[in-house]
Amino acid sequence: MLVGKRMTKDPVTITADDYLATAQAKMQTGGFRRLPVVKDGQLIAIVTDRDLRQHMGYLEKTKINVAMTEDLVTVTPETTLEEAAQVLLKRKIGGLPVVKDGKLVGIITTSDILQAFLDVMGASEESAVRIDLLLEREGYDLADASKTIREEGGEILGVGTYREKWDESPVCYMRMRAADPDHLAKLLKERGFTVLGVHP
Repeated sequence: MLVGKRMTKDPVTITADDYLATAQAKMQTGGFRRLPVVKDGQLIAIVTDRDLRQHMGYLEKTKINVAMTEDLVTVTPETTLEEAAQVLLKRKIGGLPVVKDGKLVGIITTSDILQAFLDVMGASEESAVRIDLLLEREGYDLADASKTIREEGGEILGVGTYREKWDESPVCYMRMRAADPDHLAKLLKERGFTVLGVHP
C-alpha cells in the first residue's frame, strides 16, 4: 500500500510570514498537530504544536519563521506505508509531508498508517473476531483453515502470519465475520489445528 492512497491530500498550510497565533487557530480548528509551511506552493518547513508551546505568551507577536523546522524529512506518494512507518519510528515524529516534483501534495500521519494497517488486517470492522493458529505441522496451512471457515459460513476479512521469535513456528491470524467464532475454533481444533485463541 502506498502513501498516496492514505495521505491527507491538499493539507492546510501556513506561510513563514504568518504568526504563531494563526497556526494555533488552524491546528485547533482542524484538530491536527502540525502545519506545513509553504512558499509559492513549495514546502519550506513545518511547524508543530510543540513549537508553539515553546513560544506561549508570544504567539500573536512571533512569526512562523522563528519557530519552524526547516530540516525536513519527506516522502512521496509512491513511498510504501511500511517505509513511512519506519521513518516515523526512527525519527520519533508524528507526521510526514508528502512531496511530488518539489510541491506539497499531502501529509501522512501515524494515525493514517495505523488505520491503514487495521484495514489491511480486517480489524476496522467492529463485529469481526480474530482466530490465531499455530502453523507447526505439514498439511495444516492457511488455505486449509480458510476453507474450514468458509464452509461454516464465515467471511474472512484479513489474514496474515507473524512470529513471536524467529526460531518459533509461524502464527497465522484470520480476522473474520462469523456467527459463532467459538464453534469455528472448536471445529478447527477437531480438524487438527493448534488454536491459540479467539480475540475480539
